[in-house]
Amino acid sequence: MPFLNYHHLRYFRVIARELSLTKAADKLSLSPPALSIQLKQLEESLGQALFVRERGGLTLTEAGRVAVDYAETIGKAGEELMDVMQNQAHGRGRQVLRVGAVATLSRNFLLEFLRPALHRTEVEVVVRSGGLRELMVSLHAHQVDMVLSNQAARRDVETPWHSHLLAELPVSLVGTLAWKKKRLKFPEGFADAPVILPSLESNTRAGFDRMLAAAGVRPRVIAEVDDMAMLRLMAREGEGFALVPPVVVRDEIERGELVETHRVPELRETFYAITPSRKFPNPLVGELVERMGSGGKKTPVK
Repeated sequence: MPFLNYHHLRYFRVIARELSLTKAADKLSLSPPALSIQLKQLEESLGQALFVRERGGLTLTEAGRVAVDYAETIGKAGEELMDVMQNQAHGRGRQVLRVGAVATLSRNFLLEFLRPALHRTEVEVVVRSGGLRELMVSLHAHQVDMVLSNQAARRDVETPWHSHLLAELPVSLVGTLAWKKKRLKFPEGFADAPVILPSLESNTRAGFDRMLAAAGVRPRVIAEVDDMAMLRLMAREGEGFALVPPVVVRDEIERGELVETHRVPELRETFYAITPSRKFPNPLVGELVERMGSGGKKTPVK
Protein backbone atom coordinates (compact mmCIF):
# COMPACT_ATOMS: atom_id res chain seq x y z
CA MET A 1 0.00 0.00 0.00
CA PRO A 2 1.20 3.57 -0.67
CA PHE A 3 2.26 5.56 2.38
CA LEU A 4 2.80 9.23 3.16
CA ASN A 5 6.25 10.52 4.00
CA TYR A 6 6.12 13.37 6.54
CA HIS A 7 9.18 15.01 4.97
CA HIS A 8 7.54 14.91 1.55
CA LEU A 9 4.56 16.80 2.95
CA ARG A 10 6.86 19.36 4.54
CA TYR A 11 8.66 19.91 1.25
CA PHE A 12 5.33 20.11 -0.57
CA ARG A 13 4.08 22.85 1.79
CA VAL A 14 7.12 25.00 1.03
CA ILE A 15 6.85 24.44 -2.72
CA ALA A 16 3.14 25.32 -2.61
CA ARG A 17 3.95 28.59 -0.84
CA GLU A 18 6.78 29.58 -3.17
CA LEU A 19 5.34 28.12 -6.41
CA SER A 20 8.94 27.72 -7.50
CA LEU A 21 11.22 24.71 -7.08
CA THR A 22 14.29 26.93 -7.06
CA LYS A 23 13.01 29.23 -4.31
CA ALA A 24 11.66 26.33 -2.27
CA ALA A 25 14.92 24.42 -2.59
CA ASP A 26 16.82 27.47 -1.38
CA LYS A 27 14.60 27.76 1.72
CA LEU A 28 14.99 24.04 2.43
CA SER A 29 18.76 24.01 1.77
CA LEU A 30 18.31 21.38 -0.95
CA SER A 31 19.24 21.33 -4.61
CA PRO A 32 16.33 21.82 -7.06
CA PRO A 33 16.90 18.35 -8.64
CA ALA A 34 16.81 16.68 -5.21
CA LEU A 35 13.63 18.54 -4.27
CA SER A 36 12.06 17.62 -7.61
CA ILE A 37 12.68 13.94 -6.84
CA GLN A 38 11.01 14.32 -3.43
CA LEU A 39 7.98 15.96 -5.05
CA LYS A 40 7.74 13.26 -7.67
CA GLN A 41 7.77 10.57 -4.96
CA LEU A 42 4.90 12.31 -3.16
CA GLU A 43 2.90 12.57 -6.38
CA GLU A 44 3.48 8.86 -7.00
CA SER A 45 2.30 8.02 -3.47
CA LEU A 46 -0.87 10.08 -3.96
CA GLY A 47 -1.41 8.98 -7.56
CA GLN A 48 -2.02 12.59 -8.57
CA ALA A 49 -0.06 15.42 -10.16
CA LEU A 50 0.10 18.28 -7.67
CA PHE A 51 1.49 21.01 -9.90
CA VAL A 52 1.33 22.15 -13.49
CA ARG A 53 4.66 23.48 -14.71
CA GLU A 54 4.22 26.69 -16.64
CA ARG A 55 6.53 29.38 -17.98
CA GLY A 56 5.96 31.67 -14.97
CA GLY A 57 6.50 28.90 -12.42
CA LEU A 58 4.31 26.27 -10.81
CA THR A 59 0.53 26.24 -10.45
CA LEU A 60 -1.35 23.94 -8.11
CA THR A 61 -3.66 21.43 -9.75
CA GLU A 62 -7.09 20.76 -8.27
CA ALA A 63 -5.59 17.76 -6.45
CA GLY A 64 -2.73 19.99 -5.31
CA ARG A 65 -5.12 22.52 -3.76
CA VAL A 66 -6.83 19.74 -1.83
CA ALA A 67 -3.48 18.28 -0.76
CA VAL A 68 -2.23 21.66 0.53
CA ASP A 69 -5.06 21.89 3.07
CA TYR A 70 -4.28 18.41 4.40
CA ALA A 71 -0.53 19.03 4.38
CA GLU A 72 -0.96 22.25 6.39
CA THR A 73 -3.16 20.49 8.94
CA ILE A 74 -0.73 17.59 9.29
CA GLY A 75 2.25 19.93 9.46
CA LYS A 76 0.76 22.13 12.17
CA ALA A 77 -0.30 19.08 14.19
CA GLY A 78 3.28 17.81 13.97
CA GLU A 79 4.65 21.15 15.14
CA GLU A 80 2.24 21.14 18.07
CA LEU A 81 3.25 17.58 18.95
CA MET A 82 6.94 18.54 19.06
CA ASP A 83 6.06 21.65 21.07
CA VAL A 84 4.10 19.63 23.66
CA MET A 85 6.76 16.93 23.93
CA GLN A 86 9.58 19.45 24.36
CA ASN A 87 7.65 21.24 27.11
CA GLN A 88 7.06 17.96 28.93
CA ALA A 89 10.72 17.02 28.59
CA HIS A 90 11.90 20.35 30.01
CA GLY A 91 13.14 19.64 33.55
CA ARG A 92 11.49 17.06 35.76
CA GLY A 93 7.78 17.51 35.36
CA ARG A 94 8.16 21.30 35.00
CA GLN A 95 5.77 23.23 32.80
CA VAL A 96 6.97 26.07 30.62
CA LEU A 97 4.77 29.08 29.85
CA ARG A 98 6.09 31.28 27.06
CA VAL A 99 4.45 34.67 26.81
CA GLY A 100 4.91 37.43 24.27
CA ALA A 101 4.13 40.93 25.61
CA VAL A 102 3.95 44.02 23.42
CA ALA A 103 6.12 46.91 24.52
CA THR A 104 3.09 49.17 25.07
CA LEU A 105 1.65 46.83 27.71
CA SER A 106 1.65 47.93 31.35
CA ARG A 107 4.26 45.92 33.23
CA ASN A 108 2.10 46.10 36.35
CA PHE A 109 -0.75 44.51 34.43
CA LEU A 110 1.60 41.89 32.99
CA LEU A 111 2.83 40.99 36.46
CA GLU A 112 -0.73 40.75 37.78
CA PHE A 113 -1.66 38.42 34.93
CA LEU A 114 1.37 36.16 35.41
CA ARG A 115 1.43 36.17 39.22
CA PRO A 116 -0.39 32.80 39.69
CA ALA A 117 2.13 31.06 37.43
CA LEU A 118 5.13 32.80 39.02
CA HIS A 119 4.23 31.40 42.43
CA ARG A 120 4.06 27.79 41.24
CA THR A 121 7.35 25.97 41.76
CA GLU A 122 6.71 23.54 38.90
CA VAL A 123 6.25 26.34 36.34
CA GLU A 124 8.90 28.27 34.44
CA VAL A 125 7.74 31.53 32.85
CA VAL A 126 9.51 32.92 29.77
CA VAL A 127 8.55 36.47 28.70
CA ARG A 128 9.51 37.99 25.37
CA SER A 129 8.84 41.63 24.50
CA GLY A 130 8.50 43.16 21.07
CA GLY A 131 6.15 44.63 18.51
CA LEU A 132 2.78 42.99 17.87
CA ARG A 133 3.67 41.90 14.33
CA GLU A 134 6.94 40.30 15.48
CA LEU A 135 5.23 38.50 18.36
CA MET A 136 2.42 37.19 16.14
CA VAL A 137 5.08 35.60 13.93
CA SER A 138 6.49 33.93 17.05
CA LEU A 139 3.00 32.74 18.00
CA HIS A 140 2.49 31.24 14.55
CA ALA A 141 5.87 29.50 14.81
CA HIS A 142 5.03 28.00 18.25
CA GLN A 143 7.76 30.07 19.89
CA VAL A 144 5.28 31.56 22.39
CA ASP A 145 2.03 30.17 23.78
CA MET A 146 0.14 33.46 23.74
CA VAL A 147 0.60 37.16 23.12
CA LEU A 148 -0.58 39.88 25.51
CA SER A 149 -1.52 43.05 23.68
CA ASN A 150 -3.51 46.27 23.94
CA GLN A 151 -5.39 45.44 20.76
CA ALA A 152 -7.10 42.40 19.29
CA ALA A 153 -5.47 40.50 16.42
CA ARG A 154 -7.04 40.30 13.00
CA ARG A 155 -8.58 36.89 12.43
CA ASP A 156 -8.92 35.10 9.11
CA VAL A 157 -8.86 31.59 7.66
CA GLU A 158 -5.07 31.47 7.59
CA THR A 159 -4.63 32.87 11.10
CA PRO A 160 -7.59 31.82 13.28
CA TRP A 161 -6.44 33.67 16.38
CA HIS A 162 -8.64 34.09 19.44
CA SER A 163 -8.48 37.50 21.13
CA HIS A 164 -9.67 37.22 24.75
CA LEU A 165 -10.58 40.56 26.31
CA LEU A 166 -8.98 40.52 29.75
CA ALA A 167 -9.65 44.04 30.98
CA GLU A 168 -10.78 47.55 30.13
CA LEU A 169 -9.09 50.05 32.40
CA PRO A 170 -9.54 53.82 32.74
CA VAL A 171 -7.03 56.24 31.26
CA SER A 172 -5.86 59.43 32.96
CA LEU A 173 -3.43 62.27 32.73
CA VAL A 174 -0.91 62.06 35.55
CA GLY A 175 1.90 64.30 36.71
CA THR A 176 3.72 65.63 39.72
CA LEU A 177 1.80 67.59 42.34
CA ALA A 178 2.99 70.87 40.79
CA TRP A 179 0.98 70.10 37.64
CA LYS A 180 -2.09 69.23 39.73
CA LYS A 181 -1.92 72.66 41.38
CA LYS A 182 -2.13 74.43 38.02
CA ARG A 183 -5.78 73.33 37.85
CA LEU A 184 -5.92 73.25 34.05
CA LYS A 185 -9.33 72.35 32.65
CA PHE A 186 -9.39 69.43 30.25
CA PRO A 187 -9.39 69.64 27.29
CA GLU A 188 -9.88 73.40 26.79
CA GLY A 189 -7.04 74.43 29.10
CA PHE A 190 -4.41 72.27 27.43
CA ALA A 191 -3.33 74.66 24.66
CA ASP A 192 0.49 74.43 24.60
CA ALA A 193 0.46 72.30 27.77
CA PRO A 194 3.44 69.88 27.82
CA VAL A 195 2.31 66.27 27.40
CA ILE A 196 3.99 62.85 27.20
CA LEU A 197 1.95 60.55 25.00
CA PRO A 198 1.90 56.95 23.76
CA SER A 199 2.97 56.49 20.15
CA LEU A 200 0.58 57.03 17.25
CA GLU A 201 -0.10 53.28 17.05
CA SER A 202 -1.85 53.39 20.43
CA ASN A 203 -5.65 53.34 20.53
CA THR A 204 -5.69 55.73 23.48
CA ARG A 205 -3.42 58.15 21.64
CA ALA A 206 -5.79 58.23 18.67
CA GLY A 207 -8.76 58.94 20.94
CA PHE A 208 -6.84 61.63 22.84
CA ASP A 209 -5.84 63.38 19.62
CA ARG A 210 -9.45 63.37 18.39
CA MET A 211 -10.72 64.89 21.64
CA LEU A 212 -8.25 67.77 21.58
CA ALA A 213 -8.74 68.39 17.87
CA ALA A 214 -12.52 68.63 18.43
CA ALA A 215 -11.89 71.21 21.17
CA GLY A 216 -9.57 73.17 18.87
CA VAL A 217 -6.67 72.68 21.27
CA ARG A 218 -3.10 71.77 20.44
CA PRO A 219 -0.87 70.70 23.35
CA ARG A 220 2.92 70.69 23.22
CA VAL A 221 4.06 67.10 22.78
CA ILE A 222 7.42 66.77 24.51
CA ALA A 223 7.73 63.00 24.02
CA GLU A 224 6.07 60.09 22.23
CA VAL A 225 6.86 56.70 23.74
CA ASP A 226 5.85 53.20 22.64
CA ASP A 227 7.15 51.56 25.81
CA MET A 228 5.05 51.90 28.97
CA ALA A 229 8.04 51.41 31.25
CA MET A 230 9.81 54.35 29.57
CA LEU A 231 6.66 56.48 29.63
CA ARG A 232 6.40 55.80 33.36
CA LEU A 233 9.98 56.99 33.94
CA MET A 234 9.41 60.14 31.89
CA ALA A 235 6.28 60.97 33.88
CA ARG A 236 8.38 60.89 37.06
CA GLU A 237 10.70 63.57 35.63
CA GLY A 238 7.93 66.14 36.17
CA GLU A 239 8.22 67.88 32.81
CA GLY A 240 4.56 67.52 31.86
CA PHE A 241 1.38 65.49 31.90
CA ALA A 242 1.55 61.82 30.91
CA LEU A 243 -1.37 59.95 29.33
CA VAL A 244 -1.49 56.47 30.90
CA PRO A 245 -3.80 53.99 32.59
CA PRO A 246 -3.22 54.66 36.32
CA VAL A 247 -2.22 51.01 36.75
CA VAL A 248 1.00 51.82 34.86
CA VAL A 249 2.09 54.30 37.57
CA ARG A 250 0.30 52.67 40.50
CA ASP A 251 3.43 52.50 42.67
CA GLU A 252 4.34 56.14 42.01
CA ILE A 253 0.81 57.27 42.90
CA GLU A 254 0.86 55.26 46.13
CA ARG A 255 4.19 56.86 47.09
CA GLY A 256 2.94 60.35 46.22
CA GLU A 257 5.51 60.87 43.47
CA LEU A 258 2.73 61.26 40.89
CA VAL A 259 -0.94 62.20 41.12
CA GLU A 260 -3.90 61.71 38.83
CA THR A 261 -4.54 65.21 37.47
CA HIS A 262 -7.38 64.46 35.04
CA ARG A 263 -9.51 61.36 34.48
CA VAL A 264 -10.40 60.93 30.80
CA PRO A 265 -13.57 58.80 30.98
CA GLU A 266 -14.01 58.71 27.21
CA LEU A 267 -10.81 56.67 26.88
CA ARG A 268 -10.32 53.07 28.00
CA GLU A 269 -7.20 50.95 27.68
CA THR A 270 -7.93 47.38 26.59
CA PHE A 271 -5.86 44.29 27.35
CA TYR A 272 -6.08 41.12 25.26
CA ALA A 273 -4.64 37.64 25.44
CA ILE A 274 -4.19 36.38 21.88
CA THR A 275 -4.08 32.61 21.51
CA PRO A 276 -3.93 30.31 18.46
CA SER A 277 -6.26 27.47 17.55
CA ARG A 278 -4.32 24.41 18.68
CA LYS A 279 -5.25 20.82 19.31
CA PHE A 280 -2.85 20.73 22.26
CA PRO A 281 -2.86 24.18 23.89
CA ASN A 282 -0.71 24.90 26.91
CA PRO A 283 -3.14 24.36 29.83
CA LEU A 284 -1.58 27.23 31.78
CA VAL A 285 -2.85 29.66 29.15
CA GLY A 286 -6.46 28.67 29.72
CA GLU A 287 -6.05 28.88 33.49
CA LEU A 288 -4.65 32.42 33.41
CA VAL A 289 -7.16 33.71 30.86
CA GLU A 290 -10.08 32.24 32.81
CA ARG A 291 -8.79 33.75 36.05
CA MET A 292 -8.54 37.24 34.61
CA GLY A 293 -11.95 36.86 33.01
CA SER A 294 -12.43 36.12 29.32
CA GLY A 295 -15.46 38.40 29.35
CA GLY A 296 -13.30 41.41 30.11
CA LYS A 297 -12.41 42.76 33.53
CA LYS A 298 -13.52 46.38 33.73
CA THR A 299 -12.17 47.34 37.15
CA PRO A 300 -8.63 48.51 37.88
CA VAL A 301 -6.09 45.85 38.77
CA LYS A 302 -5.46 45.85 42.53
